[in-house]
Amino acid sequence: MPKHPSSGPETVIADAGADNPVDRYAPDWSKPYLKLARFDRPIGSWLLMWPCMWSLALVASEVSIYRWPTAPAPGWPDPLLIALFFVGAFVMRGAGCTLNDIADRNYDGKVERTALRPIPSGQVTVLQASVWMGLLSLVGLAVLLTFNAFAIVTGAASLVIVAVYPFMKRFTYWPQFVLGLAFNWGALLGWAAVTGTLSAAAIALYAAGIAWTLGYDTIYAHQDKEDDIMIGVKSTALRFGPTTKNWLVVFYLIALGGIAASGWIVQLSWIFYVGLIFAAVHMAWQIITLDIDDWADCLAKFKSNHHFGLIVFLSIVAGQVL
Repeated sequence: MPKHPSSGPETVIADAGADNPVDRYAPDWSKPYLKLARFDRPIGSWLLMWPCMWSLALVASEVSIYRWPTAPAPGWPDPLLIALFFVGAFVMRGAGCTLNDIADRNYDGKVERTALRPIPSGQVTVLQASVWMGLLSLVGLAVLLTFNAFAIVTGAASLVIVAVYPFMKRFTYWPQFVLGLAFNWGALLGWAAVTGTLSAAAIALYAAGIAWTLGYDTIYAHQDKEDDIMIGVKSTALRFGPTTKNWLVVFYLIALGGIAASGWIVQLSWIFYVGLIFAAVHMAWQIITLDIDDWADCLAKFKSNHHFGLIVFLSIVAGQVL
């Protein structure tokens, strides 16, 4: 039996918001599992998804090795692949977060923002969480097996990074870099799923995504810096401290440069670069207005990167079809 109830205001996790759909609408028995998968806080799934979508949009002008019944006009990303990567991003992020919560179960209860997560609050056991992680992983595997052999191998290779990430904060001030390696793997996998190969454009996009993640997850980590010091874990927020904004400028410039380079390699039209101006303005707004000592502002700026991902995706699509 759980130590604490799975419903009620006292079970809403700090950065989810009381109006999230899981706490409002899900059956009580399912809430701890949906929260393990972060379905009450889907921003991470969106951030995992966008590099996949960027890659699918970027490779849309290439000849697909598939003959999907949904195959679109040249320049448009394949809607079936869009759907498969959408599902894959949400379930694999859920599996990764469940693994993270299992690994951090002795830390989360000591941090105010994470104390109500299902494992430290006693709503589920480690065994139950492990079974849930396995079920999510099976759905992700089912998605992966619809791709070509090269894409399957490429996707499976990411599991090594996913497995080690939860432990990195114990050994290095750069766990955000390892997160970037994992969270942007879709930039490689999307290209591989369409062509059965990789290319310089996909690699440039992957590097850009890593820099983007270093930026937005450093912002996110500033929420926990006092607790992290107390319990002895590390982050780029602690490494950079008051120089954080300077580092964000570097990371975001690298990200924009990598995205621009990937578009140049596949010869996107001029409108793609116009879209990147809007993306750059969004990044500048984040940096200029960020208050690293304001928990709510850090969370809001972190979540705003969903809009950045959408801007880049629309820019790539426009650069392909216009």
